[in-house]
Order: sequence, then structure tokens, then C-alpha cells
Amino acid sequence: MRVVTCGDTARARWGPSLADAAVPADDLPARPARSDVDPLLDALPDDARLVVAGDDAALAAVLVRLLRRERLALAVGVLPAADSAAAGAWGLPTDPGAALALARTGTARPAPLVRDDHGGVVAGRHEVGAFHGAVYCDEHRVAEGDAAGLVVTPDPEAGVAVTVTGPRRLGGLRAGRVATRVGRAVQLGCRPGVTVVRDGVPADRPVTRRSWYRHTEDWLLVRP
Repeated sequence: MRVVTCGDTARARWGPSLADAAVPADDLPARPARSDVDPLLDALPDDARLVVAGDDAALAAVLVRLLRRERLALAVGVLPAADSAAAGAWGLPTDPGAALALARTGTARPAPLVRDDHGGVVAGRHEVGAFHGAVYCDEHRVAEGDAAGLVVTPDPEAGVAVTVTGPRRLGGLRAGRVATRVGRAVQLGCRPGVTVVRDGVPADRPVTRRSWYRHTEDWLLVRP
């Protein structure tokens, strides 16, 4: 098992538990890049287990490198942040003791890998704020017109889930209707452009189109 702690927050959260369990860890930046991850992957045999301690953006960065290096068959354990959307999506514990025990001894099982069309993956949650446009999941129209926001998450069975919240009603007194759909792909088209927040990190520029889809190959996640 090879453990990487991504960023000072992850080291502060997981360092004591790893030390108590006598588990060594490699320190990486909060947003690990190719030069940080690839040398570790080169040193790991196919039957190894890589454990990522960090927030959802750190996990997404590692998954991108596994995808690019064609190492998705490598088992991955997760020591998540307390507010991790990925932990919620996959049913992972956030309690330090339980999370470390699962990462060390749990079984790695296939999990859908959700990609976007800008070179990223969805570890836990991608979202946009208010927009005017249309949202499709596979061939089904989920929403059209004004919306208060959109959230895309992995779905353990179908691949990808999308939730669209409509505009507030009755002069803002009532929340908008919520529509959810699961499938293999989600498309958003809107005007004007919107900023996509990818696992807690806002994208550099607004977009008028974005797609998310299930990759042809799963990744191996250590999960309950």
C-alpha cells in the first residue's frame, strides 16, 4: 500500500492517524500534477494499492493521471475530506479510523469513471449556477429554459447522475422544482456562458457547452 497526502490540510487531518498506524506517506501538493503522480505510478506494480488522502480535487487529479497512464486497474483507496462529495457518492466513511481501516483492508471494486469533455474527471461533484439553456441525459431532456443550477455526480450503477434545480417560484417564496436523471452521458448547452466548479475548483473561463460521460473502462475503488 502506498499512501499520498495531498496538501497541508490533508496532512493535518490524516497525519496523526497514519503515524499511529505506522503507515508511511508521501507528501504531494494539494493539486498534484503529472510530475508529482507519474513517478509514483511508475514505481507501483499492478497489484499494489494507492491510497489518496485529500479533498475531491486531489482525488480527481490522481484519477486523471491513472487514466492518462492507462493504470485504471490499480486499486485506489480514499482518505476523504470531512465534507467530501466523493465520499457521499460512493458511501465512503469520513471518520479517520473507519476510513483508514477500509483503505487498508477493504476490497477494491469497479466504479464508473465519469469524464468531462475538457480533460477532467468527476471525483465527487461538478456544478454550475443559474443558467438559461437545455440539459439532456442520454436521449432524455431533463430541463429547458431558466434553471437555478445543475449538479453532476457519479452514479455507482448507471455511470453519471444529473440534478437540475428550476428557478424559484411564487415570487421567490418557493424553491424551484428538482429533476434528477441517471445515465451514461449528460450534455449542457446554455447562453450566456457559465462557470463550472469541478470538485470545488472553479474553471478558468465560462463555457456555453459541457458534456460529462461514463468512460469505457471503470476504475478500482476500495469501498464498502
